[in-house]
Amino acid sequence: MNHSRQEALSKVPEVTLIFWIIKIAATTLGETGGDTVTMTLDWGYLAGSLLFVVALIVLVAAQIMAKKFHPLLYWATIVASTTFGTTMADFADRSLGIGYTGGSTLLALLLAATLLLWRFSQGTIDVNTVATPKAEAFYWAAITFSQTLGTALGDWIADTGGLGYEGGALVFAAALAVVVLLHYFTSASRVLLFWAAFILTRPLGATVGDFLDKPIADGGLALSRPLASAVIAAFIIVCVLVLPQRAGRHPGVSETEFARN
Repeated sequence: MNHSRQEALSKVPEVTLIFWIIKIAATTLGETGGDTVTMTLDWGYLAGSLLFVVALIVLVAAQIMAKKFHPLLYWATIVASTTFGTTMADFADRSLGIGYTGGSTLLALLLAATLLLWRFSQGTIDVNTVATPKAEAFYWAAITFSQTLGTALGDWIADTGGLGYEGGALVFAAALAVVVLLHYFTSASRVLLFWAAFILTRPLGATVGDFLDKPIADGGLALSRPLASAVIAAFIIVCVLVLPQRAGRHPGVSETEFARN
């Protein structure tokens, strides 16, 4: 069992500053990349969602079957989840006509249901307990729903909340700062703080992505979506290849337990 758990842990990166830098860049790419396919290429939200969900399923299957941590594979899966999250959230918010508030509520319920099912099935939602294909499937499902929820929240704050993309980015950056303070100055659950940060980085990236490619009249910079996506993708690849990443324990693993494994 310890051997299996160590293999599972070795397939995800250590949560460091580098992890969060790449994560925010990946969420921004998810926004600009998703908009490139659905809007610039005019595929529409449904076709775009189908395209990216197929890519996500293939990459998640490859990630689950992998025997050790592969940085490019892991981050490709993250990018697929965040791009699918963009198109799926837009489909729910706009094509289904339920609006940003309805979409955010629906996705929050789906994420909560996933975490509750994971907790009921495995006894915990600690990512350090991901030791079986079933647990890893819950892990990636929770990540995907958190990415989708983040997109809807970003749009809700920027549009329905009337704060615009810059104001939305500031709100989520402030919320992340609170999570960081709780991490360093309180004994709050590291597992819950990890998931809170993971969820909040998505709308931060979404609002930054919208700020880059939305029309100037809507408060954006009106940059080319394909160009912005290419630049962000290149940045992520350079970070993954150049910056040191290693498999490591996630928040919530005790020193004793980590040493025993």
